[in-house]
Amino acid sequence: MSVNFRRYIGGSGQRLNFYLSLAACTVLAFYGYDQGVFGNVIIGGPFLKQFGYPDDNIISTMTSVYNLGCFGGAISTIFLGDILGRPRTLLTGTTWIFVGAIIQACSFTRAQMYVGRVVAGVGTGMNTSTAGIYQSETAKFTSRGKLVVLQMAMCIFGFMVSNWLTFGFSFLSGSVSWRFPLAFQIFFCSIIYLLCPFLPESPRLLIRKGRNKEALDVLAKLAGKDVSTEDKAVQNLYKAIQAAFDLEMASGVSWTDMLRGKAPVGAVRRMILGCGMQAMNQLSGINITSYYFAYVLIHSVKVSEELSRILSCAGSVNYLAFSLLSYWTIERFGRRRMMMFSSAGICTCFIVITIALSLMEKGQNDFTLGVVAILFFFLFFSLFAIGCLGVPWLYPTEINTLELRTKGAAIAAATNWIINYMVVQVTPPGVANLGWKFWIVWISLSGSFVVVTYLFYPETSNRTLEDIDQFFDTNPGLFIFNNTLATQLERPDQFVESEARRVAEIENSHLDGKEAVQLAEYV
Repeated sequence: MSVNFRRYIGGSGQRLNFYLSLAACTVLAFYGYDQGVFGNVIIGGPFLKQFGYPDDNIISTMTSVYNLGCFGGAISTIFLGDILGRPRTLLTGTTWIFVGAIIQACSFTRAQMYVGRVVAGVGTGMNTSTAGIYQSETAKFTSRGKLVVLQMAMCIFGFMVSNWLTFGFSFLSGSVSWRFPLAFQIFFCSIIYLLCPFLPESPRLLIRKGRNKEALDVLAKLAGKDVSTEDKAVQNLYKAIQAAFDLEMASGVSWTDMLRGKAPVGAVRRMILGCGMQAMNQLSGINITSYYFAYVLIHSVKVSEELSRILSCAGSVNYLAFSLLSYWTIERFGRRRMMMFSSAGICTCFIVITIALSLMEKGQNDFTLGVVAILFFFLFFSLFAIGCLGVPWLYPTEINTLELRTKGAAIAAATNWIINYMVVQVTPPGVANLGWKFWIVWISLSGSFVVVTYLFYPETSNRTLEDIDQFFDTNPGLFIFNNTLATQLERPDQFVESEARRVAEIENSHLDGKEAVQLAEYV
């Protein structure tokens, strides 16, 4: 009989999985909202007047200190993430965001705004480091990519909401035009507060903490309505996770071991791959167009404030539509292919944008060239959304070992935030001082991502988290582009057979092909 533990919101099965996804998606919706909201309030007259008409350097600092807070929050989950657990970490991060939102909305001086931005950033760093790994550890591997992409789509939904809300409030006079949009961050906090106290802990983390009966109960509830802990598929999944965990514990790795070069085969490499993917996400230039799209349109394309807001709203709708398209493409075509295609596409967009802006600065047809630049900014959003948006957030949660998954995802997110800080800090001065030459940097970077992904990054789509452990146990070479285990989209038969063999060894029995497939669907 099933062991009776606490009840969760939604009960079990699809409804429970829905609420788990809703919590993760709300975290990313807030992240998207906060990306868009500040970039839109900083171009408004009432905001600029309140803070003494700050110059480009002060504007960039006021915007970017948020990312320093995010960096600190992400780093904190390395030490607190496993101790608090996934739901409690999200609740802790949300409390930081709540306090930061209040400080920002009530600010009268630059110092107050700096503090509010940093405090909210700490919470965002904690939550974004946790939401993806929480989703990956509770989802079936066949759905893992789609669910994380759905989170990214919700991120863009939040971004779209911020654009339309700030556009609407821009018609109001006085400080309410910027105070209310900043205060609206509290709405997202309320959803997390309502959901997370009633969600289960990650079963993989429970196994790591030795709470095996509770882990088995959670696996049964995630598997479906009225599924018993004695269900064969649930038992097989539990044993597969336990076997993988026992194997990793036998060759456990500490931070000291890693610094001394004594980590198990592939552990450091896997962490670097996750960090590199997050770095590519930020160095693509997306946060130039997320935080500063209206600013760039005003100062580079020379449009009016009102038109820049309208175009920002339209761009966010376009961005959302294509982020939803990636729900199908990221699993159908895999992480590697979509990352390379997306990177090549955004590189092409930056080439055209650079040419258009350079000709505008030379006094040629401003209107036609402005239209071309705007169209390719829109195309940039589209091409980024179908690959470079979701893959970098999904990849670190898949590529790291079970023991280092929390630490690896946190360091990857911290990498994202510190590079995010750099991009957000340099953009206003770069646009003002370099003009069209500023965009050459992003051409070079986005073009390099195609080569880097092709040479070094193994496919993680259609693999269980344990499959990826097995791949790196083979000590693959540095370059993986000619390794079929690393590059083929379909799950390799070798992994299916190995998983069935591991479970069979634990049970001292044999799984037939049907049971092996059933097991794979639950991992």
